[in-house]
Amino acid sequence: MHEREVTPRRLPRVMEQALCLNDFEPMAERTLPRAIFKYVSGYSEDGATHRRNLRAFAERAFVPNVLVDVSGVDTTTRLFGVDYASPFGIAPMGFSRLVAPDCDVLFARSAAQAGLPFILSGASLTRLEEVRQAGPTSWFQAYIPGDEDRIRPMIERVERAGFDTLVVTVDTAVHGQHELAARHGFRSPVQPSLDLAWQGATRPGWLWRVLLRSLLAGNAPHFENMDAERGPPVFSRTLVRDIGRRAGLSWTHIERIRKRWTGRLVLKGVMSAADARMAEKAGVDGIIVSNHGGRQIDCAAGALDLLERIADQVNGLTVMYDGGVRRGSDVLKALKLGARFVFVGRPLLLAAAAGEKVALDHALSLMKDDIGRTMALLGITRLDEFDKVALIHDGRG
Repeated sequence: MHEREVTPRRLPRVMEQALCLNDFEPMAERTLPRAIFKYVSGYSEDGATHRRNLRAFAERAFVPNVLVDVSGVDTTTRLFGVDYASPFGIAPMGFSRLVAPDCDVLFARSAAQAGLPFILSGASLTRLEEVRQAGPTSWFQAYIPGDEDRIRPMIERVERAGFDTLVVTVDTAVHGQHELAARHGFRSPVQPSLDLAWQGATRPGWLWRVLLRSLLAGNAPHFENMDAERGPPVFSRTLVRDIGRRAGLSWTHIERIRKRWTGRLVLKGVMSAADARMAEKAGVDGIIVSNHGGRQIDCAAGALDLLERIADQVNGLTVMYDGGVRRGSDVLKALKLGARFVFVGRPLLLAAAAGEKVALDHALSLMKDDIGRTMALLGITRLDEFDKVALIHDGRG
């Protein structure tokens, strides 16, 4: 069912320098205005939760097995009855169209071609109908308000567009404090200034491809998918008020969404075993254990540190993971600790910023190859063989 490119294409010389996902960050920094780069690569408050995510992976290590025939490594994964080429997908990320032209469409197409899922963010600036048409492996992530009159028409719109998986993000009752981005000029709502104008002028490639072409075409960036109707422009002074009102969202709303939504329902942002059990009781199909990549609350535990205890507390619920993933070994550590699937966020957005489709496809290929190579070096050929491999926590990183 998945489209795949048959003929390999030679990478541009600059992309050949990217040997892992971390290598795209300095490339993106040279491409993006400083404010947007700090928003994409940054975190909330002091970045403590973000660092905990990264440290949790560094503190865990596998014990490899040797002298195993690993000539036939298979990374394919079945999730919700669908076969994917590898156990990871692209996480939802808002404002992507300000990072690379038509970025959400780019994500959808590249993910489908690679045989992977992509979750479109409710904070995206491209209509969800267009994204679903571009990539049939796309899911939709919604920022649901605690408002019945807005929930029902939003669900109907997502249904009409053909999405079969709805992801409700539940860790954004209020907006996180993005101090790093704000200090460099990126605030919500975006406030035009001479400094931002200068930042754009010093990145002429970005200015033309991402911003000016859209403005000249009369397609100024709007929040397209916060509601059933088009939302406010990115530069609206009433932005926070217009897209807010999520503080009232509760388990009652989730139960009502479950009754109304006939597709698969996933909650993203679950960090406690008690909430995971509540999700299972409410009839939710899956959860994504996540602290929003350290972009919301900055005094939260590392998501990986909580994954195993959450996975141990549920039975029929599909547990997935998001946060701090940079290597194929990170994906495999999350799987070992109980995740069925893993989503990767900002490194892939930075890849899109660095070189659009060529760079994104390269990044996806790097991650897929890294997973397969690491499996071979651990002495396993299938993802269901992790019981043969020990994972230790040495606490040193």
